[in-house]
Amino acid sequence: MSMKLNIKLIGFSFLLVLSTSCSEYNKILKSSDTMVKYEAAKKYFETKKYSRAVTLFEEVIPLLRGSSHAEESLYLLAQTHYALKDYTSASEYFKRYYTSFPRGEYAEMSRFYAAYGLYLESPDVRLDQSDTYKAMQLFQDFIEYYPQSEKKEIVQDALFNLQEKLSLKELMSTRLYYNLGDYLLYSFPGGNYLSCVITAQNAMRSYPYSKYREEFMYYIFKSKYEMAKQSVEEKKDFRYRDVVDEYYSYINDYPEGKYVKEIKKLYEEIAKQLNN
Repeated sequence: MSMKLNIKLIGFSFLLVLSTSCSEYNKILKSSDTMVKYEAAKKYFETKKYSRAVTLFEEVIPLLRGSSHAEESLYLLAQTHYALKDYTSASEYFKRYYTSFPRGEYAEMSRFYAAYGLYLESPDVRLDQSDTYKAMQLFQDFIEYYPQSEKKEIVQDALFNLQEKLSLKELMSTRLYYNLGDYLLYSFPGGNYLSCVITAQNAMRSYPYSKYREEFMYYIFKSKYEMAKQSVEEKKDFRYRDVVDEYYSYINDYPEGKYVKEIKKLYEEIAKQLNN
């Protein structure tokens, strides 16, 4: 019996606190005192009641423009959106801060979080990568503005991860072209195999340190091999020699690579063709 009574008392106390909290918040919302609302917004931010903080910050920021609180209020609004994991809005407010206050107290951190928010928002590799490119540009801007920043290592790691994501997207296109193979081969010279080569070569130029570099080289070799096989007789010799060049490029870079056995076997076939 006493246990049930305790549960009821705890429930009643919780509802009382909740009711008091809501009443206090509604009272602040109705207040015409800007500073009361601003201080309450800061308090809600500190106590992690971010939804309430956002509402109050958005209301008072236009009224604080030009005052000594303008900088801090805009930065805290951006941080509140960031805490709510609304990274797109957070990034926009951080950008608004460092655009409005380029030498402000929070300029460095605003540039960092504007980029890092978009980094966290970067979509799945199969989707459009506009936000990924935006995040990369913001990270590059950050390094340019703050080359000695304590955040530099974090920024460089994030930048590398984004580059790897774009490199993987190019690898997926490379694989697709190769797998399409002879499909619509005669729509243009070289067909899908040539598209495979071009895509892989461009990716290697754009992302020279990518962990997918070996696979790009593999698909270049295989595609050129397929194009050589399908060539008219007078062009076969030249194209097979081009494949041999790709073989040596791969072997020199990856003597213990995962495709060595397959590539060596094809190279031996090519060597016989050339000797004949």
